[in-house]
Amino acid sequence: MRQTAITKRLAGLGGAKWEVHFKAARLAAEGRDIIAMTIGEPDVPTPPELIDAAEAAMRRGRTGYSNGRGEPGLRAALAERYSRSTGRAIAEDQVLCFPGTQTALFAVMMGVAEDGCEVLVGDPMYATYAGVIRASGADMVPVPLRPENGFRLDAGDLAARLTPRTRAILLTTPHNPTGSILTGADIDAIGRVAVENDLWIVSDEVYENLVFEGATFTSPLARPGLADRVIVVSSISKSHAAPGFRSGWCVGPAAFAEALLPLSETMLFGNQPFIADMTERAVREGSSVAAGMTHRFAERAARLHRRLSRDTHLRVNTPQAGMFAMIDVSATGMNGADYAVHLLEHGNVAVMPGASFGDTLDNWVRVALTVDDRAFDTACDRIVAHAARLQSEPA
Repeated sequence: MRQTAITKRLAGLGGAKWEVHFKAARLAAEGRDIIAMTIGEPDVPTPPELIDAAEAAMRRGRTGYSNGRGEPGLRAALAERYSRSTGRAIAEDQVLCFPGTQTALFAVMMGVAEDGCEVLVGDPMYATYAGVIRASGADMVPVPLRPENGFRLDAGDLAARLTPRTRAILLTTPHNPTGSILTGADIDAIGRVAVENDLWIVSDEVYENLVFEGATFTSPLARPGLADRVIVVSSISKSHAAPGFRSGWCVGPAAFAEALLPLSETMLFGNQPFIADMTERAVREGSSVAAGMTHRFAERAARLHRRLSRDTHLRVNTPQAGMFAMIDVSATGMNGADYAVHLLEHGNVAVMPGASFGDTLDNWVRVALTVDDRAFDTACDRIVAHAARLQSEPA
């Protein structure tokens, strides 16, 4: 039977990138003692007070239909939150609510790009970015994030890839997978490129609340000169350890939100009222778990750096935020994909090949910092032992 263009555009995206993860799951099911460091999920359960809030809302009858914009209470809470964080007035009509950051990003990309357009995005990137860009009909233009620049997007590299077809810049700050954070100067320089070329800036800020000590997060939404072209997407998935609730949003110019509303209404008519009530509480009260996660992830990243720097030829890029650390495995003579398979088969540790996130990371692997401390330290031991075996093997 015939298929639509969007299914053809998305063909081949997804499954192959997670081959090591799926193989690790199969080996674990067969009884192998595998430490899985492939997927980043919060290392604590959803806080009980949020579970209670969702249950109480359901018992109050908050199980009916919502609307395309989202529940008024949640939108008001988000407007207040972003007004505080940006230092300028953000109104409720600038907010649309969605089931998670992924849905928000899909809708926003449909609103800023289409067939014949190009979207600039840093390489490496979160694994679904290629799909959300391609779904719109636009072409993705990767911009290499150089390790010597701390994996931060450089405005000069961005400008070098502009064409008359460019319509948007997709940012992630704090960044997944590298954990880098754009500085205020970075954002100002990127903003100048956007203004001079009339481009949208879409900023994925889902890790905003997991910034390590000594680092500073800046949102392009806080720059008044960019107010008419920045759209932020985020959620409570990471900050409040609530990924399964699928509760996210976008914040941007009121005119953009109004224009996007029919798409939102056509897709899903907002998220569930009882989840919106829970999310409103989460937004208003802040997170009871983010500080603990941030401390643990930073400590684990530091331990990984110490162990591998001292005992191996592997090089760790220490993140500034988020749930992951990157390891340069080029000293082994293998690329990241081959190393990840070899480490899984011979070291019983599962990590993600860097190439799953873009060509720039071909010689790297991504390590999730979300396993518990005992398993994390055991994994470090196994990585060190595996590296020693590789070094002792004849070339």
